Amino acid sequence: MNPYTWLRRNAANLLYERRYGVRTAERVDLEDIGLAGEDRVYYAALNWRALRRALPVREVTGQDVFIDFGSGMGRALVQAASYPFRRVIGVELSEQLTEIARQNVAAMRVRRRCGEIELVASDVLEYDIPDDVTVAFFNNPFRGQIFSNVIDRLLVSVDRNPRRVRMVYGNPAEEEYLLSTGRFEHTGTIVTRRNDPLGPPFGTIRTYEVLPKPGA
Repeated sequence: MNPYTWLRRNAANLLYERRYGVRTAERVDLEDIGLAGEDRVYYAALNWRALRRALPVREVTGQDVFIDFGSGMGRALVQAASYPFRRVIGVELSEQLTEIARQNVAAMRVRRRCGEIELVASDVLEYDIPDDVTVAFFNNPFRGQIFSNVIDRLLVSVDRNPRRVRMVYGNPAEEEYLLSTGRFEHTGTIVTRRNDPLGPPFGTIRTYEVLPKPGA
């Protein structure tokens, strides 16, 4: 990334942070907080405009429930709070990052339209996915067996309580597994960073719809 692009991007982040009254811009390597592990990825916040572009507010109702797997400092939660979700949930492995998210939610200067906001400090492998979740958000927080385990349990929840579920997936490194289940239909792609050094699918946020279980 050239210096001009870096400065412009960081200036934009700082402006949004000031506007919303939060602190979410930092990147956090899990090694630095003692939580490194196989298939776990560093924390990096979602582009401020990406959620609105991927999930228009008009497509959310008061019956929808949003969950962010790997919610970090809570940037996506702050954005989701401006939607009319019945409930917004953040699940984060780090107690430290969860506490920062709590502070951000308490201090955020946004018009809150959602109902309850629930912040959970938990390993996603030990978290029971609620059967009313209708929008699942991932910003590439984990990969491999952790990702497949969470997706499989999300599908179990959908089959137990059939409902419409959408998925918003930033930097979808595990899209191949997602589509291999035969249960996810790709519905859209937006570009968040052109010419990402890691190459596609990095630099994109993609949306999917969960398909009914065959024969259901």
